Amino acid sequence: MTTFIALLRGVNVGKAKRVPMADFRKLLTALGYTDVATLLNSGNAVFRARSGTPARLASAIADAIARKLKVEVPVIVKSSTELAAIVAANPFKVDETEHSRFLVAFTQEPKALEDLAVIQPYIKARERFAIGKHAAYLHFADGILKSKAGAALLGKAGRQATTRNLATTLKLHALAGKAG
Repeated sequence: MTTFIALLRGVNVGKAKRVPMADFRKLLTALGYTDVATLLNSGNAVFRARSGTPARLASAIADAIARKLKVEVPVIVKSSTELAAIVAANPFKVDETEHSRFLVAFTQEPKALEDLAVIQPYIKARERFAIGKHAAYLHFADGILKSKAGAALLGKAGRQATTRNLATTLKLHALAGKAG
């Protein structure tokens, strides 16, 4: 069995796209996944599956959410090995107090990750941005809401990505390590 991490994009922010985590856990279990655990209320789950690629699992989960929960939501799935590589490849070292201002951008397809390069011209002083092999890394020292690069990431440029702050990414990494 392989451990995977599912990341839902844009759920439980405001009143739209509500996915209760208890329902999400039940849905993943009904799909045959085991050791299902969610983290926070923002669409993060760790689970084990006997087979399947991350892309196929993402598609199956998105289809099930649409059918069962009546919510259309992009889903990105990474294996625990991929998540470990993403954490290890972080090119920027930031103090723990900055983890909430440091985003990791996840995409399902490598091309979508490459497409995030359009954000680079918006990076200003005290901001850092890098695209790695499996994720993009963005540090907004003055906060994402004050950043043009942050606005671009949250807009059209980042529509095929979902982000998690570094604190959440590290918690998911630890949870995946316990699962598998």
